[in-house]
Amino acid sequence: MKKIILLLFFLPLLVVGQTHESRIKTIYDTELSSGHTYENLRYLCKEIGNRLSGSPGAAAAVEWTKQLMESYGFDTVYLQPVMVPHWERGGKDVVRVVNSKTQGTVELTSLALGNSQGTGAKGLLGQVVEVKGLAGLQALGSQVKGKIVFFNGPMDPTKVDAFEAYSGAVGQRGSGAAEAAKFGAIATVVRSMNNRVDDYAHTGNQRYAPNVSPIPALAISTQDAELLSSLLADQSDLQLYLESHGEMKTEKLSYNVIGELRGSEKPEEIIAVGGHLDSWDVGEGAHDDGAGCMQGIEVLRLYKQLGWKPKRTLRAVMWMNEENGLRGGQEYARVAKERGEKHIAAIESDSGGFLPIGFSSTGTEAQRAKLVSWAELLRPYQLWNLQKPGGGADIGPLRDQGTLLIGLLPDSQKYFIYHHTEADVFEAVDKRELELGAAGMAALVYLLDQEGIQ
Repeated sequence: MKKIILLLFFLPLLVVGQTHESRIKTIYDTELSSGHTYENLRYLCKEIGNRLSGSPGAAAAVEWTKQLMESYGFDTVYLQPVMVPHWERGGKDVVRVVNSKTQGTVELTSLALGNSQGTGAKGLLGQVVEVKGLAGLQALGSQVKGKIVFFNGPMDPTKVDAFEAYSGAVGQRGSGAAEAAKFGAIATVVRSMNNRVDDYAHTGNQRYAPNVSPIPALAISTQDAELLSSLLADQSDLQLYLESHGEMKTEKLSYNVIGELRGSEKPEEIIAVGGHLDSWDVGEGAHDDGAGCMQGIEVLRLYKQLGWKPKRTLRAVMWMNEENGLRGGQEYARVAKERGEKHIAAIESDSGGFLPIGFSSTGTEAQRAKLVSWAELLRPYQLWNLQKPGGGADIGPLRDQGTLLIGLLPDSQKYFIYHHTEADVFEAVDKRELELGAAGMAALVYLLDQEGIQ
């Protein structure tokens, strides 16, 4: 009798476990056999291309993703207005060594950094001085006055997590020009944020300081950073010619694109999933972040294909302006707070369409424990890493509303080969790895939808 009673007690738990296992398998089977993620990414990259905030490409991407979600029959699809910065590169960027005693004139592969002030058509000529990151600049101080500062702090090769290595080096790109200008530098050149040596220049955002005159800021490839450093070791009076044409224009109206499946039991509880629709103006924004956008849309599309009705409201969100302003994420959170919306969780995919290995998260101890409790359900799909802190830039503003922030965690080793470069194109994305990411996000959304976070 006791055995029967115990069996009756545990039977509901066993049934739930089996249901979760079978449904997650159905998600993976469906996505890997008939998913839309890869072909949708192909269209975004090849037919629309790069999508810098305020550009015609960004506007086209807004309209197309809206139409795409409407075609899938989501309950609601709408645009959320947001004013975004509008920066234009304006012409070809040039970084040129002009007086090498051994090599003469040497053209270096370069890209102006985002939101940077250009040199103008006449360009700029100056002596260059090398520093190893922001600490190196501070050590020289006023000695850089009237010179071009060359930031040559590499990503730490001993960091196995490439994003950790990136975080340790990116400060020189983000605030190098602002800090150098305070000491009277006339321009900056920065080593690209790349964990290998190659000939691709990486752009990216940089920020000027208030009440300090902006100076031109450009990046050069890691290969050319190595070359420039070697030339400087033999010749301290080396000069560079810089030319860039970047200019901030008047802010433009753009949009976050939102698709929604209304919850059948707890519609007031929202689970957001997506990526940022904008990209830099080079490449096609495939890994950064077309992949994340198409994965987010695919989560809701899978629910529709499988005929599942979510308990909670599911939103696919294409945030605008992550790259050079974060306006989309900030506006989304502001509107959510204004409306009194309750986001129990938000999942962002913005680490490339590579093989997923888990999810990072930021939340309360109880929220993160709930995520970890699903480890055995996710482990068969190689989603083993559920302990790493993290989330995503666009969902970050939701944290003060008590939302569990989650980031899809792909293998990080190849991301910075393509990040913010002309190499970030559709062909660089592996179909199966992209689809595994979409399926993993859908599986986690399913668990959040069924059980919540309490």
